[in-house]
This record gives sequence, structure tokens and C-alpha cells, in this order.
Amino acid sequence: MTSPQSARPAGIIAQQIREIAADSKDSARPPFLPDLCSVSALAALVLMGELLALVLVLAVDGLRAFSWERLGLVSMTIQWVILPSAALLCRLRPRLAQLPNRLAGGLSFAAVLAVLLTVMGAQQWWQAFLSHSPFDYWRFLGDSLLGAICAGVVLRYAYVQQQLHNQQQAELGARIDALQSRIRPHFLFNSMNSLASLIAIDPERAERLVEDLSALFRASLADSGMVPLGQELALAKRYLQIEELRLGERLRTRWDIAAGLEQLEVPSMLLQPLLENAVLHGVARLREGGEIALHLAIGVDCLELTIDNPVPAGDSEARRDSNGIAMENICQRLAAHFGNRFTFAAGRDGDRYRVQLRLPVTQPATRKSRREEALA
Repeated sequence: MTSPQSARPAGIIAQQIREIAADSKDSARPPFLPDLCSVSALAALVLMGELLALVLVLAVDGLRAFSWERLGLVSMTIQWVILPSAALLCRLRPRLAQLPNRLAGGLSFAAVLAVLLTVMGAQQWWQAFLSHSPFDYWRFLGDSLLGAICAGVVLRYAYVQQQLHNQQQAELGARIDALQSRIRPHFLFNSMNSLASLIAIDPERAERLVEDLSALFRASLADSGMVPLGQELALAKRYLQIEELRLGERLRTRWDIAAGLEQLEVPSMLLQPLLENAVLHGVARLREGGEIALHLAIGVDCLELTIDNPVPAGDSEARRDSNGIAMENICQRLAAHFGNRFTFAAGRDGDRYRVQLRLPVTQPATRKSRREEALA
């Protein structure tokens, strides 16, 4: 018969899964337009404006009558339209993401058109004031129509680029989630084996293991992206505590972690699978057990991770076969996050097995994840 103590953590896990599913439904829609306040986006807009000014001057005056003064005036007018429009769309970007695409597109074009008409009207009025001539409505309408066409083309290009970026991010997220889903059942099965071995020997420790597993699963199910290294270390220590219940004094750990690394971000569920391999294919297969050493330090613009553990003598082929899927999975997840900006090496060195990993340094995110709350 299942005791209330063991049923209660299972209910917690089910509740956590329901909460995460609800959060995924209520998550914000992807942005409608790129972040026009970024330096790269502003530089691209300014460059496009300069190229447009050059095309307009060459189309009107030709190369023989080309005037740098006229180019400067046209360029100034275009930039007076581009920069305020970019600032306005940047402020509207969160609201536009919550609207249907057609309505968001119409509002974006209306905002740019309002800036365009204001700038063109001020320019025509200033020219009429300086030349003491009446306001040229036909020229104002013609210039405004030309500007509206160019604005529509640029907005359409920005929209297509952002939708392509959203699609790539969605595909990347789905790929990472699929890779991550292969790790969680593997860890679950091994943890259940540890639990089964303790039930008959020490029921009280088995109950504590169920509670630890509940908290651990809440953390592992919460995020599949980048998380602070401090959370990964807490998750790894909880896993080793669970294994210590099964292996006792046979499992020894040594942590060599440089100061100030806790807020650096790494892919979630990175350390636990590596430590799991070190326990299952190393320490657990040795009658006398052994020590797992974890080293974390900052290198030249990279985070250096080394995990070193003992292995039984003469089983290098078995070790490689048993670790092949896990190591390949980790490499694929790292490639999805970092491309080719990471290095991963694993192999036997005498009677020990060493995993060496170098990741680009990632600045911490401002949000507080559900996983951090679960480990608190």
C-alpha cells in the first residue's frame, strides 16, 4: 500500500507539470518586428537610408549633375524620418506582439506614415517660408507617396526577417526540448532503481529519497534553456546526495569551483548527465568506490569544466559504448545553443575517465526562472 508520504511528492510533481503546461500556453507571442533600438538594427537602418538618398539623387540629377549638397539635404530628410520611426516602433514593439499580424502591420505603417507626413510637411513649409512662395501641395503629396512606398517596403522586409528569426528560434527550442527529453527519462529510471534498492533496506531513507526526487524533478522540468550555473550546481549536488544514499562511503566528491561563477549561464541539465555517467559507469562499478572531481574555472573568454572519475581496469570499449548516446546527446544540445563555439573532449587517461568542456561565457539573464524557485 502506498503511504501518504510517498503519494504526496508524486502529487507535487503532477501539479508542477500542470503549472508548467499552463505557463507555456500563457507565454508571450513572438515579436512582430525586430528590436529597432539595438545598435545593429539602427546601423542597418541608417545605412539603408543613406543608400536610398544616393539612389534618389542619382535618379533625379544623374551622375553628371551630381551634387553633394543635395545628397546631404535628402539624406538629412530621410534620417529625420527613419530615426524617430525606429524609436516609436521600438516603444510599440511589446504591444504589437500581442496583436494580430494584420492589425500590427497596419499600426506600424500608420506610425511610420505619421512621422513621414510630419517631417515632409515641416520641410515643405520651411522651404516655402525661406523662398517666400506658397506651400507646394503637389510636391508634398508626391514626396510623401514616394516615402510611404519606401516605408512599406522596409517594414515588409523587417517583418519577414523577424518571422524567419521566430521560426528559427522555435525550431531550435523544439530541438533542444527533444534532446532534453531523452535525458530526463534516463535519469528517472536510474533514480527509481536506487529507490527500489533502498525500500527493503532502509524505508526511512527511501522516503527521503522520494522527497528529494520530487524537488529534483520540479527543477529539471521547469526550464530547457539557459540557466545560472549556481542552479546547475545545486541540481548536481542534489543528484549526488541521492546516489550517496545508495553507494554510501563508496562515493566521494571533490568540488573545485572558482569564485563568482554562480551567475554565469549554461544549458540546463548539463552537469547532472555528466555526473550520472561518472557514477554509473565509474564509481558504482568499483568495489572500493572512488572520488569524482569537478573543476570549474574561467579561461580566456570561456568557462572551463572538467569532470574526472575512476573507472574499472580494462573496460574502455564498454565505457565508450555505454557513454556514446549520452555524450552525443550533450554535444548536440551544446551545438544547438552555441553552434561551433564550444569544445568537448572525453576519454580515458589511465585508470580515470576525464570529460573536458569549454563554453563561451554567457551573461546572466534578468528573469528569475521557475527552476530557481524550485531549488530555493
